Amino acid sequence: MSRTLITAGQILLGPGGTRVEDGAVLIADGVIVAAGAREDVLAHAEPGCPTVEFPDATVLPGLIDCHVHLAFDAGPDPVTTVAESDDAALLLGMAGRARQLLDAGITTARDLGDRGGLTVRLRQAIDEGLVAGPRILAATVPLTARKGHCWFLGGEVEGEAEIREKVRHNAADGADVIKVMATGGGLTRGGPAIWQPQFTAEEVGAVVEEAHRLGLPVAAHAHGVQGIAAAIAAGVDTIEHCSWMTEDGSSELREDLLAQLVAKEIPVCLANHPNWRSFADRVGPEKAAELFAPMRRMAESGVRLVAGTDAGVPRAVFGGLVSSLEFFEYLGLPRERVIDMATGEAAAALGLDGRVGRLAEGHRADVLVVDGDPLADLDALRSVRLVATGGRFHIPRQAVLRGA
Repeated sequence: MSRTLITAGQILLGPGGTRVEDGAVLIADGVIVAAGAREDVLAHAEPGCPTVEFPDATVLPGLIDCHVHLAFDAGPDPVTTVAESDDAALLLGMAGRARQLLDAGITTARDLGDRGGLTVRLRQAIDEGLVAGPRILAATVPLTARKGHCWFLGGEVEGEAEIREKVRHNAADGADVIKVMATGGGLTRGGPAIWQPQFTAEEVGAVVEEAHRLGLPVAAHAHGVQGIAAAIAAGVDTIEHCSWMTEDGSSELREDLLAQLVAKEIPVCLANHPNWRSFADRVGPEKAAELFAPMRRMAESGVRLVAGTDAGVPRAVFGGLVSSLEFFEYLGLPRERVIDMATGEAAAALGLDGRVGRLAEGHRADVLVVDGDPLADLDALRSVRLVATGGRFHIPRQAVLRGA
């Protein structure tokens, strides 16, 4: 059994910011054998075990981005770029963007909508070691209404029969999760308004019933209040965005629905744009506080928030997860909770609890090494020294350039 030992000035084992000074992680065949205090971990390592030492760094679980779109290029018009790209060109671009995620310390990414099952092909190439990238959970083609949000990806459905058939089709194509566009979205020109529901509560329920029958979770894109209500009633596994939008463009957080989110423990991925600071500066502090109030209320009320970037939409760069995490610190959340939103809590929300999201015996060896202390400053998460995904080591380009 091939073993590798990583030692560091401190180890963050997982939820709650559990910190161990002078720690170590022992990896064998893609799995963590032991993690904790150096002297305890060394007891599991044979003499002469290959060791990588980072005395001034922090080791923590690999980060999880719960909401990306690898088919989009984060340019000013990703929809047109997708339309004008054949599958070969699109897949090549997706591989490059997956590498960007891994360079940023992201070891698991949930892709919530592509074209033609390309993410499944990329997932396989990464798993086989042909290209560098994080573990990918693929939604394949998102379900949407006729000419609805992201219809151009090929997921248009109408009525319960077509809904169930599309869910089965995605499952057969290798989907890890089913994505349903419960409301419109800003990316689709001429489509339903961002607040507008695209499916009835019964139709969203059909998505959930069919997906769960096949053992697949459901992620619901829901900006508008009606879409959020339908997603909660249907029992989806995660809600994406959850911005509480109404017809007049304002946000109206409903306390009854908020209480249901908390009681049902439905994780919410705000998929907040990494460029949120520029938006806040543009609208001014008072307006920003007003617009961000529903998100702060969710955070304070105990909603299970998880981290995501919506990477791929205009200016939402791949690898911008730390910027999105800093938004939650801006809302007043403690850093240990913010880090958990991108590690242990994210893993649980994606059905990976017990497999990733913490440094513990038997977990997949998804490991991140960064300079500094992210519990003192989240900016430390940008200084990536080394990444391991399933025990496969990767040195980011930026670490090579700075001679780390």
